[in-house]
Amino acid sequence: MKAESPTRIKREDLNVLAEFNYERTEVERGYTNRTLYVNLSDNAIESRPVTEEMKDIFVGGKGFGLWRLWHGVAGGTKWNDADNEIVISSGPLGGTTTYPGSGKSLVVSISPTTHSIIDSNVGGYFGPLLKFAGWDAIELQGKAEEDVIVYIDGAQAKVFIYEAPEGTADTHELAVRMVEMFADREDEKTGISSVSAGSGAEHALIGCLNFSLYDARRKGVRVKQAGRGGIGTVFRDKKIKALVVKYLGLKGDSNHPADKSRIDKVGIKMHQEIRDNDPQQCRMRSRGTSYLVQIMSDYDLLPTNNFKYGGHPDASRINGDVWVKRFAQGIPDGCWYGCTLGCSHTVEGYTVRTGPYKGQVVRVDGPDYETIAGVGSNCGIFDPDVVLEINFYCDTYGLDTISFGTLTAFVMECYEAGVLDKEKTGGLELKFGNADAAIELLHHMARGEGFGRIAGQGIRRMKQIFVEEYGADLQFLQDIGMEAKGMEYSEYVSKESLAQQGGYGLANKGPQHDEAWLIFMDMVNNELPTFEDKAEALHYFPMWRTWFGLCGLCKLPWNDVTPTDNALADEPNKVPEHVQNYVEYFAGVTGREEIKSGDDLVRMSEAVYNFQRVFNLRVGFGTREHDAIPYRSAGPVTVDEYESRAERYDKQLKELVGFEPEGKSIEEKVAVLRAYREEQYTRLIDAVYERRGWTPNGVPTLETLQRLRIDFPEVVAAVQPYLG
Repeated sequence: MKAESPTRIKREDLNVLAEFNYERTEVERGYTNRTLYVNLSDNAIESRPVTEEMKDIFVGGKGFGLWRLWHGVAGGTKWNDADNEIVISSGPLGGTTTYPGSGKSLVVSISPTTHSIIDSNVGGYFGPLLKFAGWDAIELQGKAEEDVIVYIDGAQAKVFIYEAPEGTADTHELAVRMVEMFADREDEKTGISSVSAGSGAEHALIGCLNFSLYDARRKGVRVKQAGRGGIGTVFRDKKIKALVVKYLGLKGDSNHPADKSRIDKVGIKMHQEIRDNDPQQCRMRSRGTSYLVQIMSDYDLLPTNNFKYGGHPDASRINGDVWVKRFAQGIPDGCWYGCTLGCSHTVEGYTVRTGPYKGQVVRVDGPDYETIAGVGSNCGIFDPDVVLEINFYCDTYGLDTISFGTLTAFVMECYEAGVLDKEKTGGLELKFGNADAAIELLHHMARGEGFGRIAGQGIRRMKQIFVEEYGADLQFLQDIGMEAKGMEYSEYVSKESLAQQGGYGLANKGPQHDEAWLIFMDMVNNELPTFEDKAEALHYFPMWRTWFGLCGLCKLPWNDVTPTDNALADEPNKVPEHVQNYVEYFAGVTGREEIKSGDDLVRMSEAVYNFQRVFNLRVGFGTREHDAIPYRSAGPVTVDEYESRAERYDKQLKELVGFEPEGKSIEEKVAVLRAYREEQYTRLIDAVYERRGWTPNGVPTLETLQRLRIDFPEVVAAVQPYLG
């Protein structure tokens, strides 16, 4: 993001609260073999060893985060307790510059919105630079009394906790100040990355983290978001204003891989494939994930008016053709070095229209598909300038665009249904399509004022408030409130894909598509006709996608560009040639020659996935009742919703249910269809639990824990009460 150049504060003028010296050793085979621990309550800093067992079973990234968090918190730890941690880790493949999509960081914590274990992935430079500065992960615990900056100086091999200077916490200005503060020369700026949240994360539970990168071509800071689960709120609750790393001297072999030639071979092949195939396939290099908007609308999958509908005639006003004209072209747009897919686009020179930064000319990072669909179509808004305004403010305030879009759509439906009115919303006429009201709600939320304070608590808490204080119908709110486990849905309509309903409802952290996106396999191509087929897909794909989060990788190069002959493969949805690329890549970095197939990679993920399920049990979640979904994600709730697709639903009642809809009221048809679809979801859960090696209550069995080598005494103790 671009802002006015701030007055530079010299770091030597900062008050040092703690200082820690360490010996920076070279990364070997993707690991530094130690993690950094920082306790903000007593300003303690220490180095902790990474064992061979950690690497073997938990791999890195999300796995390291879960393992460190497990040992840092107790079963009763709450999100805002000092003992809660934020753990950030890249992974053994993170920081590679010869294979695209290798710059991810994974963040783990106890979530303010779900109260269970959350993980979120993010681009930007922080994770790789942290590793090359000497650390496989950073573990942040405790709470500072006043705002602090934690600084890892990889050049000097020192860690500092500073008293933060006064000034804004909002990212688009703060991230610039961190570069100015810690770069001694212009050429050092690309070696600095910061993590920040913003003023909105101080007042709402849907706070996100912004991870920065300094774009030398644009000569400015850009940011990527770890958006899900409210970790930005945890960050600001701990009084962290910024987390900064500095590392200079990045090289193509900084991971010191076991066999660089193996990585180079598959990397060169993949770069060539992206250059040749992307222009004919998804065109990610020119429009990023915005290409999905029109496709989703055409297939009745684009969330519109709180997921009531799956498309809209005005979708063309916010589709990829619109954004390709607005995104800066001709400048590489990767969020880590060497990513030729380059989908991380920006809109340059946007003039802010509202709020505290009105009139500033800024760079907006995005929007991506999720933001466009969430704050756009799902709220009935089809104005690209409004999407940009909300995108900018969500980012700089440190608020998750997905959660904001989905919760605002819920509020709008409640307003139109009479649950809310102007008196309750503080004068905001929150009807679908009212862009001014949506933007004002965002500002109120960021300040913790009025109805914005209520909305910022998320859908699950709003439902409770609306029932207790406004006398709303709880069942109606449960049906239309698009959250599961306390997390707002990401932006796909799953009504006609039972497998995707399971992909959302069964996800460990909540309804985020990064575990499983099965709509086209299931709904469009009908490749999963049986419960067993769906269960197998809901085993393989969440495990496979988990693997990217263990290693520090983005999943987009896996399946958003494919070999030209991929359709001829035995299982084209798995993109088997790319899976084998990752086998070569992983073995080439780590030297683990026992990894020979994609099945080996999936087994690695299975251990971490099941460990997270057990971790949720330990904090009071993770059983069957927590895998429930709002009915709207499975079928039509309201009369007008049914009528919008009446021909489809009437046909399903006849052919699937054996119910004759002729002469029946809409209410009768809605009820019969609902009973059928809810029974289908129950059967799906049964099949998935069995395939995953879980009990009918969703608990991993002792045999599963033993097979995956995670039958540690404390893990067994966590599941034992549920096994009888």
